[in-house]
Amino acid sequence: MAAYWIAHVTIHDPTQYRHYMDLAPAAFQQFNARFLARGGDATTLEGAAFQKHVLIEFSDYQSALACYHSDAYQRARAERASVAEAMITIVDGLQA
Repeated sequence: MAAYWIAHVTIHDPTQYRHYMDLAPAAFQQFNARFLARGGDATTLEGAAFQKHVLIEFSDYQSALACYHSDAYQRARAERASVAEAMITIVDGLQA
């Protein structure tokens, strides 16, 4: 059953955030992630507003968690830590 990584991000330093963007794709490729939405127009109707919204599909919940905890993603995350705020949630998809 598919699982989804839902990320909301506000970038404070776009130049330094580029380091995250250079490193993160390796982790997503390693776990065969598929981007369903990234950026674009968005309207926050409730809760905190973020600049960027990303929806990533994984084959299953364990793969999504493994991607987040992977060395490759944690290196990217370290580059993002001081230059952006992020809220990331991993959620199971619906069973068919």
